[in-house]
Amino acid sequence: MKRFMKIIKPLIGIVAIVPFGLIGMLVVGAMASKSENQEPATAQTTSVEINYPTLHKTVNVNGLEIFYREAGPKDAPVILLLHGFPTSSHMFRNLIPQLSDRYHVVAPDYPGFGNSSMPTVDQFTYSFDNLARVMEQFTQEVGLKSYSLYLMDYGAPVGFRLAASHPERIDSLIIQNGNAYEEGLREFWKPFRAYWKDRTPENAGALKGFLNLPATKWQYTHGVRDVETVSPDNWLVDQYLLDRQGNNDIQLQLFYSYGSNLSLYPQWQDYLREHQPPTLIVWGKNDQIFPAEGAYPYKRDLNNLEFHLLDTGHFALEEDVDLIANYIGRFLGKRVAVNQ
Repeated sequence: MKRFMKIIKPLIGIVAIVPFGLIGMLVVGAMASKSENQEPATAQTTSVEINYPTLHKTVNVNGLEIFYREAGPKDAPVILLLHGFPTSSHMFRNLIPQLSDRYHVVAPDYPGFGNSSMPTVDQFTYSFDNLARVMEQFTQEVGLKSYSLYLMDYGAPVGFRLAASHPERIDSLIIQNGNAYEEGLREFWKPFRAYWKDRTPENAGALKGFLNLPATKWQYTHGVRDVETVSPDNWLVDQYLLDRQGNNDIQLQLFYSYGSNLSLYPQWQDYLREHQPPTLIVWGKNDQIFPAEGAYPYKRDLNNLEFHLLDTGHFALEEDVDLIANYIGRFLGKRVAVNQ
């Protein structure tokens, strides 16, 4: 028996060593193979997070510090994101990372909004003409020669002024609850129309309710599928900025200036008919401010149109950012990126 064990013991050692050695070699080989096979996928998934973080920057535009968020490769097709009221580029915080692996994404704050300069109404004329001028100068300062425009709420009258003035710079339009037709201004706008017609303190007073916290929260929560999916940070951040001293006066000036947009609707519609920019509509259909009635008329004037009504409210990105990002990626991939 002792003699048998002397013979078998080394064999047991070899048998014990060999499987573990082979297992180790197989594991290392498998890891190397997996790494090689998945390198493109890994690079694709991590490129947004690691290679293209969202940068928070400012640039001087005629003495105003204009804040903007920027991400993505500088040589990629550009998307210029124009925000609505009462928010800022903050509304695009979740969309930017989903686009910046393929596009150069830029989202500025208008004067009086977000982190941009907030001169008083005595120092700066708060009109949509003036906001558009600042945004045009902004694009020149940061070197944007051509771009797709994402237009939302206030971003529509700002962006349509840019597009009608320089149609050669516009690669495409992405319109999310942004109006350019009379059909889109319904019951919600009655007190505003009274103010446009007669700029009295009484008519201005009727609009101040739109500047308080319940109204700000309502813009984010009305018409959504699930209120619990919408972060309260949205309305708390917006309201903090609205409550800055002098900001009420700024917003009332812009409420009045909004009436100037209506006379330009025919000009913007002419731009759409003549230049036929490829256009994607992703519209929260439950929005009372800019209801779906304002989305349908785009079909009259545009031949190259992709049209989606989403089951959500005014700030559609809060519930449907993934869906909208997918629509944008597919739309631009077919119509814009291939032409760059």
